[in-house]
Amino acid sequence: MKFFSSDLRRASPDHAELVRRYELARTLVDFLAAVFFIVGSVFFFYESLLFSGTWLFLIGSILFAVRPTIRLALELHLTRLPVPDEFRPYGALAERRM
Repeated sequence: MKFFSSDLRRASPDHAELVRRYELARTLVDFLAAVFFIVGSVFFFYESLLFSGTWLFLIGSILFAVRPTIRLALELHLTRLPVPDEFRPYGALAERRM
């Protein structure tokens, strides 16, 4: 199986559902990272909140690093998911040729 293949994302209903779940997780991580950066930016306007703002920036940065990790986990999960024969070329015949 090839990584990052758009065909594999639609190889079966199970594949499509898995992609949907991972995309939901990536969207949530993106949203949280943005919130942490925005709140951290506002905190930088106040000397008393500078330390907290720095931590929010760090957490936001970590969340942005989680995003590609989720993408890689999706790709690995997709390749382990069995593909029914009726969803060729990713079915049993294609696997035998590899």
